[in-house]
Formats: sequence, structure tokens, C-alpha cells
Amino acid sequence: MAAARPIYFSAQIREVEARARQSALMERAGIAAANLARQLLDTEGKSVLVIAGPGNNGGDALVAARHLKSSWFNVTVLMAGNADNLPPDAAQAWQAWRDAGGSIAAGIPADTRFDLVIDGLYGIGLQRDLAGNDARLVAAVNTLPATKLALDTPSGIHADSGRVMGCAVRADHTLTFIGLKPGLLTGAGLDYCGELHLDTLDVAEADLPAPAGWTVESNAPCCKPRPQNSHKGQFGSIGILGGAPGMVGAALLAGRAALHTGAGRVYVGLIDDTLSVDVAQPELMLRKASEIAEFGNADCLIAGMGLGQSSLASESLHRTVKQHVPLLLDADALNILSHDAELQAELRARSAVTVLTPHPGEAARLLGLSTQAVQDDRIGTACKLARHFATHVVLKGAGSVCVTPAGEWTINASGNPGLSSPGTGDVLAGMIGTLIAQNEDVEQAVRCAVYLHGAAADELSAQGTGPIGLTASELLCAARRLLNENCRTIC
Repeated sequence: MAAARPIYFSAQIREVEARARQSALMERAGIAAANLARQLLDTEGKSVLVIAGPGNNGGDALVAARHLKSSWFNVTVLMAGNADNLPPDAAQAWQAWRDAGGSIAAGIPADTRFDLVIDGLYGIGLQRDLAGNDARLVAAVNTLPATKLALDTPSGIHADSGRVMGCAVRADHTLTFIGLKPGLLTGAGLDYCGELHLDTLDVAEADLPAPAGWTVESNAPCCKPRPQNSHKGQFGSIGILGGAPGMVGAALLAGRAALHTGAGRVYVGLIDDTLSVDVAQPELMLRKASEIAEFGNADCLIAGMGLGQSSLASESLHRTVKQHVPLLLDADALNILSHDAELQAELRARSAVTVLTPHPGEAARLLGLSTQAVQDDRIGTACKLARHFATHVVLKGAGSVCVTPAGEWTINASGNPGLSSPGTGDVLAGMIGTLIAQNEDVEQAVRCAVYLHGAAADELSAQGTGPIGLTASELLCAARRLLNENCRTIC
């Protein structure tokens, strides 16, 4: 499994660029782009359209165009903006292109079928929505039947958040420079950057600032081998509160996930207490909600899956929050929390570990925002939640964001659209709670569970079980297999 990789905000990258010779970085970036373009084109002689913008991103594209022309590709350059107003290094790249015999097209030639389009319109510096001629150019590029390679970030994608600024190029590949940017790893950015490539441009690690965050690309730190001389009491007792009438399945899914990720004992307290046994998973011990709320033998409590928002649900949640054990709140527990000031105060007063696992809609309710506002700044939202409630936070979605109470954040690299199905969040809650119960390092346990959850979906999709139609229940055995394989090969 890949190691975690550092992530940098665009302002940090700008600082690195300011300390380096920009012209040297531009030449390296253009060469890196040309090299990747050659790989994508496979054979020389093919047609390439290069879109060069009015800044240094355009300069990178012009350098790439010059090198591709020298390799006998048919290169057409379209200059967006006034070449007379280019920054100094981009102007130098422009002159080098002209000196090499390169010409400039007035628009996208209608009579040429391009094999590759290089998007060098705007890079990480864009801070406004695209409109007018820029928007029309992006729309035209997106309709071309050619492979699209974006430089640094697809034009129109905010490098720090992944927000679409009016419109954006839908790239098949994105070659980003110096370091990873968060907007390429979470939210809408994932749908626009295609396959992500990184070239550090030979910038030394010592010349880079401290990363703003990290990717999560391995569950190895949380995997522990089990001794032969062991018993179930060593592997964590989990208490789950949820399961209102019509939603019992949510709590059962969380319980089954806890069992499949190694919990020693799992107690499920149901608001709807008419069910006495889970026939499909009889190892689960079903209880009344009131028993779980005051359960004194848990290593971790999980609340919210199918909980509902009845008075019984609210009362049970208040009692659960007051227990001095690690606690995870999900789903309806978060919805109750969003409008219950007393519960919020009780949560902040807790000294034991607390984890909140909202999807964007729940995060929006907790902070009084719109769901779109959350999605437009997923990292900022997750960090704000962690500060506001003094908790760990997992903001679910494409590129789930994990934040500690101290504000340290990571973006998960596993998972696919198959997780956009009912119950997958309940499964994740069970996994996180179980790994917390089994590990002293809560931060690692949370990240490991989030990665494992996504990795199980990735494995199933690779086998043809998804992403379309993948169900939450199918994640259980896949996650268990990955966890056991990890223990054997890593630990």
C-alpha cells in the first residue's frame, strides 16, 4: 500500500515558486508536461491542441508545446488573452515558441481532429468564476473528442477546495506540480481532474514548507496480530444506539460491521425493541435503547444509525453522551445535536474521545450552512466542526476529510461512487467504533477505518460488484478480508 503523501495549499506552492527561479521551474514543468503528453499519445505525428492562458500556467503550456513540436507532433497553440501582457517568464516562453517557428491559432480549428488537448488556461492562481470568452472556451474544449491533459489543476477548479468556479475543464489527466493540492483530492475536483499525476520539478523536500495535510492511503498502522492465547474480551465491547421503527436495519448494519472488523462483543440497543434477535447475524446481542444508553461495559459507544428524532431517541442520546467512554455520533444523533443546545454543551464538556461522522447535509445543519457551502469548502467545514465541538470529525463524501480536535487533517484516497448507497455510512460507523475500541491511537484508528471502508468498495468494484448496485452489506466481508490480509503482510 502507498504511503501517505503531503498536501499543500496554493499559497504554500506560491511561496516555493517565489524562492526558486521561476523560469527554471517553468521549463521543468513544460518538459514534464511534454513527457506525459508523449506517453498519452504513444506515437509521434499526432495532433495536439495547446490552450495557453494569460499567466504562468500558459507559460508552462507554451514550453510543452515547443518540446512537442521538436518531437514531430503537430502542435496548434491557441493563446487566450493578450500575449503582450504576459508575466516575464511566460513572455519568455512565448518568444521561445515563436522563435521555434510556432504559430498561433485565432480559435479552435474546426477542420482538425485533435488527439490531445493540453489545458494551460488557468492554474492554481484563479480566484474568480470563469465567464464570457473563458467560459465559452472551456465549453468548447469539453466537447472535443480528444484526451485532455490539465496542467497543475483543471482550469476552473479551485486548487484549495475543489470548488467549480463557474465552469471547468473536464480533464482525463491532470499533471500537478511541486506538491498535491487539496482541490484535486476531494469534492467536485475529483470529477474534473481524471487520473492525477505529480511532478515535483526536482524541488528538494528541504525547500518545501510543512504540509497543510496528508493523504490517507494505507490502513497498516491500525492492524495488530492477535495472540494465540486470547479471548473476546480483549477485542473491544461495542454499544450501538439506534434502530427506530422502520429503521432497525441501520443499527444492525453498524453492529454487523463491528463484528466483521473484529469486535469482541457487540450490543445493539434499539428504539424499536420488538426485535429480539438478528437472524442473519445472531452473534449480535440486541437490547432496549435504555440499556445501551447506560451500558457500563463498553469500550466505545456508537449512536445515531436509524435513531429517529423521537423523545425517547433524544433522551437516550443525552444519557449516552454523558457516559465516560469513547463515543461516535452519526446520522440522527447529529440531527438531534444540531438543534439541541443542551446536548451541544454536554458534548463539549466531555473529556472522553468523541467522533462526529456527518455527511455534507448533516454538517450543514450542525453549522447553519447550506449543503453547497459545505461542499465548496470541505476542509474548512470539517476543521470548523472539529473546533466548534472539540471532537474528531469525518466529513464523508468523495475524498472524505478526517480532522482531529487540534485541526490536523487528512484526505482519504480510497473509495468510489459505489459508497453512494443506503447503509454504507452505518457500516463505516461500526468500523470506526470498533477500531477505536481496539487502538490507543484514536487518530490512526479513525483514518484506518475510513480507508478500509473505501478500500473494500474499491476491491468489490474491481471484481465487478459495483460501483453500480454495490450494497452496504457487501462491504463487510471485503473489509474483513482486507483487514486480515493487512495483518498477515504488514504486522
